[in-house]
Amino acid sequence: MSEVGRLVLLGAPLGNPADASARFREVLATADVVAAEDTRRLTRLARDLDVTVPGRIVSYFEGNEERRTPELAEVLTAGYTVALVTDGGMPSVSDPGYRLVRAALEAGVPVTAAPGPSAVTTALALSGLPCDRFCFEGFLPRTPGARRSRLRALAGEERTLVLFEATHRIGGALADLAEAFGPERPAALCRELTKTYEEVVRRPLGELAEWAADNEVRGEITLVVAGASPEPAARPDDDTLRAAVDEREAAGLSRRDAITEVATAYGLRRREVYTVVHR
Repeated sequence: MSEVGRLVLLGAPLGNPADASARFREVLATADVVAAEDTRRLTRLARDLDVTVPGRIVSYFEGNEERRTPELAEVLTAGYTVALVTDGGMPSVSDPGYRLVRAALEAGVPVTAAPGPSAVTTALALSGLPCDRFCFEGFLPRTPGARRSRLRALAGEERTLVLFEATHRIGGALADLAEAFGPERPAALCRELTKTYEEVVRRPLGELAEWAADNEVRGEITLVVAGASPEPAARPDDDTLRAAVDEREAAGLSRRDAITEVATAYGLRRREVYTVVHR
């Protein structure tokens, strides 16, 4: 025990124990307390990794997170190391953990992480969809009305979208996605990532909704949906183009440079602006 405790967030394997990092194993074997979303799953994982957990194992899940956070905060301020692990991926990301991170920071306790696999980035990379810009929405609202409202608000998002969804809601969610985003929007349904029955189904949303309706979709599901195509800017009328060129000429540009600048500003070919000005 030290004067100041430490909270360590452990990135747990999504399914394949071999994905556990060396630091993950080390922290499990040295932490004073291990707070686990599912203590039975943690015990099984430690056994698969051939790691002995000498620290006290306590449950920390959605049902007791609010009550247990102050207890763990006291352990941290007393100078002990607490490791937080969820069933897969990084704590706090659509999993328990945010409350404890905030409590530790407010108590002046250092918070660090042993990074590990992420369902978000793994599914994104496997989807075959653009990965340079994306947004993560987590789980959609559970009720159909609230879900449709959220999807209507997201329909114009141009970044690739990553979602989590439960197996019993996936059919309805895909149908609502196809309606809100259009049935031709490319998407990928990724399930059981890194596990024995890993599957990635890449189809337009309409076809994906039909596929889900015809099949029993099981396991952990991550959805990746292509972003909306940007709307092309409306071409300004001829009078607007002439006025823009005149304005730049009045500011001291040559006509040639003024035409070039206006064409660039409006995304037009220089010849098109030249023809309008000299018509």
